[in-house]
Amino acid sequence: MTPDLFGRHRAVLPDWLALYYEDPLEITHGEGRHVWDAAGNKYLDFFGGILTTMTAHALPEVAKAVGEQAGRILHSSTLYLNRPMVELAERVACLSGIPDARVFFTTSGTEANDTALLLATAYRRSNTILAMRNSYHGRSFSAVGVTGNRGWSPTSLSPLQTLYVHGGVRTRGPYAHLDDREFTDACVDDLKDLLGHTRAPAALIAEPVQGVGGFTSPPDGLYAAFREVLHERGILWIADEVQTGWGRTGEHFWGWQAHGQNGPPDIVTFAKGIGNGMSVGGVVARAEIMNCLDANSISTFGGTQVTMAAGLANLAYLLEHDLQGNARRVGGLLLERLRSVAARVPHVREVRGRGLMIGVELTRPGTDEAAPEAASAVLEEARAGGLLIGKGGGHDTSALRIAPPMSLTVAEAEEGAAILERALRSI
Repeated sequence: MTPDLFGRHRAVLPDWLALYYEDPLEITHGEGRHVWDAAGNKYLDFFGGILTTMTAHALPEVAKAVGEQAGRILHSSTLYLNRPMVELAERVACLSGIPDARVFFTTSGTEANDTALLLATAYRRSNTILAMRNSYHGRSFSAVGVTGNRGWSPTSLSPLQTLYVHGGVRTRGPYAHLDDREFTDACVDDLKDLLGHTRAPAALIAEPVQGVGGFTSPPDGLYAAFREVLHERGILWIADEVQTGWGRTGEHFWGWQAHGQNGPPDIVTFAKGIGNGMSVGGVVARAEIMNCLDANSISTFGGTQVTMAAGLANLAYLLEHDLQGNARRVGGLLLERLRSVAARVPHVREVRGRGLMIGVELTRPGTDEAAPEAASAVLEEARAGGLLIGKGGGHDTSALRIAPPMSLTVAEAEEGAAILERALRSI
């Protein structure tokens, strides 16, 4: 990157606004699954702008829809009827699985989760929220207050009383030694015990796969078992699908469907990929929950015509080209390839994930002690080899996060795995 741009960044932007790499990268353009930096270097992108470029860089169908809409009108606010917003809401409501669904569009996942918490606490008249350990739900005051990952929770002050539940991380914690059935039973018992010591909570908010937490997840069915306990007590279930939505896990369109034996969640939040880089988020809920607010509200920038046009074009492309199926097929191959590599690298504790949502957890060899310095070293080596990946994890950011655009080809998966293998062997 141009040195003076880094200096200008540091002079006017917050210190806590994280940048990857010792020599920060300026990305100037992209195409398909590749991006280029200001020096002209080409990279295979296995992180997609933190899972936002879900389909492909510079996807012609989305670019065309955005350009045509921009030539008509960009924005008018929710005070006026908005055809693209209604059309996308109809599609999302249908895909949500929630009966009599209503959709509210926001500009980000943080804002979507913030809205879900507002709805749940107003509907239940309770400010107590259940959340998962190692979770991440955004950077707003309320979202930080339900984030169970200390690395992303800068304050303990909160408008909510948050109680944290076991279960989001399968291979760490007091129940890690149990088999899947025993693990689920122990987490359910923990939830029941917790509920016996508190006033009735408004909701449980949970990511089906924890994103910032390092792509960790519980055994399939755990949230279905939780829902049974919650439903008996009238407590709502909020599925945070900001990172898992739109088929990224390959097996299902939504992450919650791996836990859907007892029906859909009461509230689903989404963002990241639906706009393929455009700023789109939203909330889906049953009408009685969505309509429970007794005060006026609008959204100035949520659901603008241009972002809704992008969302419609991107969703249509994703469905017509079965990118969910591609995530399952190519993601499965990539996962097995990385597990084969990891077996020969002492720093790798676990390779986990599903679809094109893969985490590689690094520890100091022979221990369960996190190795954030190793993760940083691999990030740098991968970049030097022409591959961009992410980092995360609840244990000192020692997990590599791999989430390419869902149109990834088998050849590109093999290329990325080979670069990552060399980077891992370098440590």
